[in-house]
Amino acid sequence: MSITSPEKDHVDAYSGMSTTGHEWDGIRELNTPLPKWWLNIFYACIVWSLGYWVVYPSIPLATTYTKGVLGYSSRGEVTQELADLTRARAPMVTALAAASFVDIQKDPKLLAFARAQGKAAFGDNCAPCHGAGGGGSKAFPNLVDDDWLWGNGSLEDIQLTLTHGIRSADAQARMGNMPAFGDGVLKPTDISLVADYVRSLADLPVDKAVDLNAGARVFAENCAACHGDAAKGNNELGAPNLTDQIWLYGSDKATIVEGLVKGRGGIMPNWGERLDAGTIKALAVYVRTLGGGHSLK
Repeated sequence: MSITSPEKDHVDAYSGMSTTGHEWDGIRELNTPLPKWWLNIFYACIVWSLGYWVVYPSIPLATTYTKGVLGYSSRGEVTQELADLTRARAPMVTALAAASFVDIQKDPKLLAFARAQGKAAFGDNCAPCHGAGGGGSKAFPNLVDDDWLWGNGSLEDIQLTLTHGIRSADAQARMGNMPAFGDGVLKPTDISLVADYVRSLADLPVDKAVDLNAGARVFAENCAACHGDAAKGNNELGAPNLTDQIWLYGSDKATIVEGLVKGRGGIMPNWGERLDAGTIKALAVYVRTLGGGHSLK
């Protein structure tokens, strides 16, 4: 229990130091002053903080904040650094935008710059969907395996896709989607049959009791127009090859049935509205290098 002793001027016999007048269970509190060096640092920090408030932005106001006499801000510093970097890269970016892909591949310095620029742009803009290494994930294409839904993987095709996007708002976007056959087009039994047939095309296990010939007929009447009679796909329509065991959404029957019933149609942004021509070209070079671009050396 703490009490206030009436003997405020009491001096401790052992230490020779006066007490504060407080006592806890018979133990008196010594009136020990803080070290001078500590107090001096504390007061100096107070003075420093007052100066900091004046020099740098620090105090929030109703709709803004005090700017400080130096007008400094960390955002402004970053903006300036980015502007300096842009100016430093400008000659190479301009050269990259003006060069053809053939010229880029012939110029080792320009090719190296395109790869570096493309890698940075990929990390900032593409990696959230396609992964840091371009390996993709469910519903987002793998850019490493040299299997292309749109075009044949040429630099020009990749540039076109990057610029205008897929099923985006761009008038020149690549268009084409998987219809929803479950919306009154096919019966559930037919959807099940064609799902098993598609799995058999990729050498995936199918129940022996399934009539694959019936599934083949459903495929020929409804799917071959886009995927081809041999189911090898059509990269002008974004229709995937169904025989190569590369699956964008998954190869299990339930996933295939879901795609048949509900349809498929992911969207890729039209990066031409967000990135400059040089960056788009650098991205095309980098992506092609990921996806079997062994000729880009």
